[in-house]
Amino acid sequence: MMKKKSEKSILPGSPNEVYSRLEDLGIDMVKDIDAGVSPGFETASRGRSNVKFDESVGCLRLGDRKEERTFVNVGQAKKFMQTVAVANKCKKFLKEGSHTSIRGLFYQLKFSLGESVDEELFSDQSESNPLIEDIETAISVKREDLNLYTDRKGVVAGPMTIKDKFGSEETTIDCRKQGRSGYAIPSDVDNGINFVDVEADYVLVVEKDAMWQRLNEDGFWKKENCILVTPKGQASRGTRRLIRKLASKKLPVYVFTDCDAWGWYIYWAIKAGSMNLAYLANDIAIPEARFIGVTMRDIKEYSFLENLTIKAKEVDIKRAQEMLSYPWISKHEAWVEELNQVLKTKRKIEQDALQGPRLSFVSEYLKEKIHAKKFLP
Repeated sequence: MMKKKSEKSILPGSPNEVYSRLEDLGIDMVKDIDAGVSPGFETASRGRSNVKFDESVGCLRLGDRKEERTFVNVGQAKKFMQTVAVANKCKKFLKEGSHTSIRGLFYQLKFSLGESVDEELFSDQSESNPLIEDIETAISVKREDLNLYTDRKGVVAGPMTIKDKFGSEETTIDCRKQGRSGYAIPSDVDNGINFVDVEADYVLVVEKDAMWQRLNEDGFWKKENCILVTPKGQASRGTRRLIRKLASKKLPVYVFTDCDAWGWYIYWAIKAGSMNLAYLANDIAIPEARFIGVTMRDIKEYSFLENLTIKAKEVDIKRAQEMLSYPWISKHEAWVEELNQVLKTKRKIEQDALQGPRLSFVSEYLKEKIHAKKFLP
């Protein structure tokens, strides 16, 4: 008999709880076999046609469509077997209290059919990654709860103290005292991570690491009493999750990116979530985030920028056109105006251009916009 997807929300769970959910999944399959029916499970359909923008919460979420995974199905038998192997390996990691990357998981399972079987279970990591997501949605956990991680991507500095319990040790991390490098945001910011104190007035997310370093050197977060974060481009799950947790502490979140469709897309992925991670909507989207710049209208307000624009590439133009087709963006007149200006002028501005007059101008620009509340929705 086909099992229904757990109705439990995707929230940080204890290793024991996650272990139990995996075990229950296996027990249900054994019961199916004992009953003489094909073992299977149900997972949410993650295709774009099942992704909806939820106006009530302001983020992208999965619809109600489900997909069945069964063993006695010619088209699904191998994938079903692979999924069971992934779930079993994650259960082992939880039992041992060990962690590995999604790349490490792939290599753990690549040749795991037995010494006498000259065939690999996985030929490429692109086969195993989606199956992790199947398990996430099938038993309502996050990848990090399965003791899986990815490369760290993102840095933070500011008036915040964190306790990081990893293995048998607990480390206190003062994000005020991380020097020029800042604190590297881990892939998993839920399990073993606790906020001791957060004494900031707001969170500033800076697209580029180089600009983050400029602001860190300028002491921006000290002068403004803010948390300074850089996702180093498109934000990872860990970085988005950290920002979400800070936003839940009632800290305003402002995002500072390049003035082009790619930079703006980074903002919208932080704000509304992304299509491929719609199943994590409430855990990573920050609908209350506001965009601080750079904008096309800045060219009129800061005349020096006129000479510092650069030609938009074809991919920039295509991305701008695509963003105009998203109803959660096109409903905002200010964003339609910005995107149309890019299409009309075929120009863009990097946030680095704000260093044109003097290096400290970036800090002045940000302070002015924040204090005057010059935001885009």
